[in-house]
Amino acid sequence: MNNVLRRLDLNLLVTLDALLVEHNVTRAAERLHLSQPTVSIQLGKLREALGDPLLLPGPRGMRPTARAEALRDPLRQALDALAQAVSAPAVFDPARASQTWRVASFDYGESTILLPALAGLRAAAPGTRLAVLEVAPADMGRQLEQGGIDLAFHVGDEAPGGLRRRLMFAEQYVLVGRAGHPGLSRRPTLAEFSRFEHAIVSPDGGGFRGVTDSALSERGLSRRVVLSVPHFLFLKSVLASTDLVAMLPSRLVQDDPRLQQVEPPVAVPGFEMHMLWHERSHRDPAHQWLREHIAASV
Repeated sequence: MNNVLRRLDLNLLVTLDALLVEHNVTRAAERLHLSQPTVSIQLGKLREALGDPLLLPGPRGMRPTARAEALRDPLRQALDALAQAVSAPAVFDPARASQTWRVASFDYGESTILLPALAGLRAAAPGTRLAVLEVAPADMGRQLEQGGIDLAFHVGDEAPGGLRRRLMFAEQYVLVGRAGHPGLSRRPTLAEFSRFEHAIVSPDGGGFRGVTDSALSERGLSRRVVLSVPHFLFLKSVLASTDLVAMLPSRLVQDDPRLQQVEPPVAVPGFEMHMLWHERSHRDPAHQWLREHIAASV
């Protein structure tokens, strides 16, 4: 069969389908918007390739052979399947969707991007499911390419290359402590800032140095980092119940009544959060809808 397919132009199969419907070369030509001689030539090629006359002259037009009758239904099904495969994707209807989306994000992105989008997502697409995973930045590109995840959210300058991306927002750091913290009634001096007991989020685990320490070292200063944790959520609870302070992204604490924030006495570079996806899903209507929904929720 493979040898036969190599010898056949797809257009010949379309012509055979029309001939099996019309049983007449002239009417088949009209159906295909071709000339009658062209259809006759194509019928000759079909007979040669398939080793069968396919259609024979009869009293009421052309009569299909047994081989042609056997081809009729499988051929129509195959052409219908092929037409569906190459047709433009259907318009995505979130109300009727049943997708399971897999999104990679650490807890900062969960709180600042996914959480604001979740209620609207459930209302607009109630039949869908959302799985949130932690994926190491080094694995994000491969997971997106292979379809293990659909979207990822990460700091722009640490994101893997070769991906589509969209800026979600720019973030800045603020100095945070519990509400009523005695050292945060005003902006502290650099000396006071350095004497505080600090906590830090270390996604890689166990680190006691970050961008704030780099900014301080440029001034010949340092600070006391006494606690390192892997997640922002835990650190917020620590700050709310102790006198520790931390440099945190402002969006993470802006609506938490347990915490207060002040401008730090040292300038610390902020960062940009990006939505990342692979070219393979860029034009998919469902993915496009999900990306636009999330972006509009931030």
